[in-house]
Amino acid sequence: MRSKRVLTTEVVMSGRHLASSFQHAGVASAYAHRPPYPAELFDLLEKLIVEPKAVLDIGAGDGALARPLAERVDRVDAVEISAAMVDAGRRRPGGQRSNLVWLVEPAERMTARGPYGLVTAGASLHWMDPTTTLAGIERLLAPNAVLAVVDQRYHQLPWRDALVEVIVAHTRNSTYDPGFSLPDALAEQGLFDIHGRCETEPVEFTQPARDYIEQFHSTASLARELMSADEAARFDDKVAAVVREYERDGQLSLPITASVVWGRPTPAAFTEI
Repeated sequence: MRSKRVLTTEVVMSGRHLASSFQHAGVASAYAHRPPYPAELFDLLEKLIVEPKAVLDIGAGDGALARPLAERVDRVDAVEISAAMVDAGRRRPGGQRSNLVWLVEPAERMTARGPYGLVTAGASLHWMDPTTTLAGIERLLAPNAVLAVVDQRYHQLPWRDALVEVIVAHTRNSTYDPGFSLPDALAEQGLFDIHGRCETEPVEFTQPARDYIEQFHSTASLARELMSADEAARFDDKVAAVVREYERDGQLSLPITASVVWGRPTPAAFTEI
C-alpha cells in the first residue's frame, strides 16, 4: 500500500541534505552494483516520447536511464549534480555516445534547453526541491510531453521485512518510509497531474551476494562515508545474515521490476516562481 504521507518541510530538507552523499567517489563506485532496469521499461518510456525526440534525464546518476535511452532517441541531456557520478557514467557502456550530453549541475538550476519530448527522473526527484524542480520541468516540456518518474522495485523479496529492519537501524534518512510514493504525494499537494502508471513484469537478475550488499552503499542514506568503518561492517554483516539462506553458490536471484508514473507538473502551482 502506498503511503499517504505528504511532503513536509522535514521530508524535503532531509532529502536535500542527504543528496550531498552522491558527491562521494565511493557512492559512485558502488552504483556499478545496482541491478539494471528491465528492458521492458525502455520500451515503455520510448512509447511515452513525443516530438521532439529529445529526452531530459534529471538526477541522472551514472546514466542508468540516460545511456540506454540515448540508443533510441535523437538526444539525451543528463543532468547530474555529482561530478563523481558523471565520471562513472562516462566510463559505463554508452556513456560517451555523441548524442548524450552530461550537464554537471543541480536540477533546481539546470541550464538545459528544451523543448523535450520526455523528461525522466529515476529514483532522484525526492533528493531535489520539488517545487523549483517541477517548475523548471514544466517550462521545458513540449506540448503533450510528460515527466516519467521511475523507481526500481524488487518483486516479492522473501527477505524484505528483515532487510527493512536493518535499513531502519542504519539509515541517515530520518523520514525513511519504504511504502512512500513521491508522485502521489506531489499529486496530493497539487504539484503534479498524474496521467498514468505502470509496473513492468518481474525479470530474474542474478548477482553475487557481496555485490548485492555493496549496492546499498550507493544510496544517499547508507553511504559508507556516512558511517564509521565499524558500523559499515556491522551493516554488511547484518544484510549478509538476512540473505544467507537464499544464496546459491554465493549468488542471489532477484526478481526485479520497475514502476513508472507519468504526468505533467501543474502550471498553476508555479505561477509565482
